[in-house]
Amino acid sequence: MSESEVQRVILCAKKTGMHIRIRSAGHDYEGLSYVSEVPFVIVDLINLRTINVNVNDKSAWVEAGSTIGELYYKIAEKSKTLGFTAGVCPTVGVGGHFSGGGYGVMLRKYGLAADNIVDARLVDANGRIHDRVSMGEDLFWAIRGGGGNSFGLVLAWKIKLVDVPEKVTVFKLKKTLEQNATKLVHKWQYVAPRFHEDLFIRILINRVNSSEEGDDNKLTIVASFISLFLGGIDQLLPIMQDNFPELGLRREDCIEMSWIESILYFAGFPRGESLDVLLSRVQRSKHHFKSKSDYVQQPISEGGLEGIWRLFFEDEAVEAQLEMNPYGGKMDEIEESSIPFPHRAGNLYKIEYLVCWDEEGEEVAERHINWIRRLYFYMTPFVSKFPRAAYINYRDLDIGMNNIKGYTSYVQAKVWGIKYFKTNFDRLIRVKTKEDPSNFFRNEQSIPSLTLWKNKGE
Repeated sequence: MSESEVQRVILCAKKTGMHIRIRSAGHDYEGLSYVSEVPFVIVDLINLRTINVNVNDKSAWVEAGSTIGELYYKIAEKSKTLGFTAGVCPTVGVGGHFSGGGYGVMLRKYGLAADNIVDARLVDANGRIHDRVSMGEDLFWAIRGGGGNSFGLVLAWKIKLVDVPEKVTVFKLKKTLEQNATKLVHKWQYVAPRFHEDLFIRILINRVNSSEEGDDNKLTIVASFISLFLGGIDQLLPIMQDNFPELGLRREDCIEMSWIESILYFAGFPRGESLDVLLSRVQRSKHHFKSKSDYVQQPISEGGLEGIWRLFFEDEAVEAQLEMNPYGGKMDEIEESSIPFPHRAGNLYKIEYLVCWDEEGEEVAERHINWIRRLYFYMTPFVSKFPRAAYINYRDLDIGMNNIKGYTSYVQAKVWGIKYFKTNFDRLIRVKTKEDPSNFFRNEQSIPSLTLWKNKGE
């Protein structure tokens, strides 16, 4: 689909009253980029995938149908010392990823993908194409983290590339409960957000049979400490010894590699894999799943962590995972209102909860979804409050749904709007009301227009 075809589809849909859904790669957690309960048409951006990298001014124009993997591949073709601060799943489309903020393993050094967007091309509800100048700063602010399918259809983004060293260091250390995983996770909460900004250590929690980890044959919890350091092993080891000696990191645990190789490492590819795998748009594994998110502002006690482990020993948690991503560094320095994504200073780390299953049937799905809801309920005392915040790119319809026809009241919309955007939600509504008063661009959790509420006397 070309830009002119996108314009024609929007004008046709507006004239006929059809809903549109915009898909760049189809990773929407609730499937809102390709399903609806009302008649709709999908605007599939798969052919809008041109990427132009300019090494001289450290920028790139990337069309919205491109994947993160394709973007990284193109950057690596041109430079060994430039990268971009986005996610590690190469099949995610940049259109949705950037629209919701887009975080990755360099967020402590460079912030989010959306923090590094400097221009865009957007089609509005009247079929007109704008750049940053013609759309104005309010709309440009809104599309960088305000969520997809709310203000217009972004055709392409101009991004600011970031500097990376020729060699970075990665490691992955697994610790079971029998290897003091609880105490290590507890300590990580205090040190990971305060490390030097060049160091990022995430934790993945899941249940395993301990025989897989070389122990007796029984169920246990394993915490995987997975790291990217923007420097060499000789720089990393003293930092770890001074700040987190309990983890026991050794030189032989570390691997030096190029930044682009670290992308493959975090995506789960074996060492030596060809960079061509970044060009594949096919997900490596597919499951049914449900996800939720939280932000943690005070360390969770060891007893609180042990309560999580108990839930992970339940039958539905066979393929469950909890991911903890540290903040701090650059994320503490950017103002909450800089872009719509508000989760900045004060957050120690973000949690993603994920439960997967392969069996078919509503009963199976209900059991697993109820499990993750119970985990989410259990976490209530340990996470952010007023609001209990959430990440828009981990969309969760459990926290409140905006009626697709746009008639949800302001109070109802705030249920999810405040969680995703905090005080930025009101500004997003004002931008929406000005730029798309008829609420043409919409889904179940898009930014609604005040015009419709006023027309209904709300």
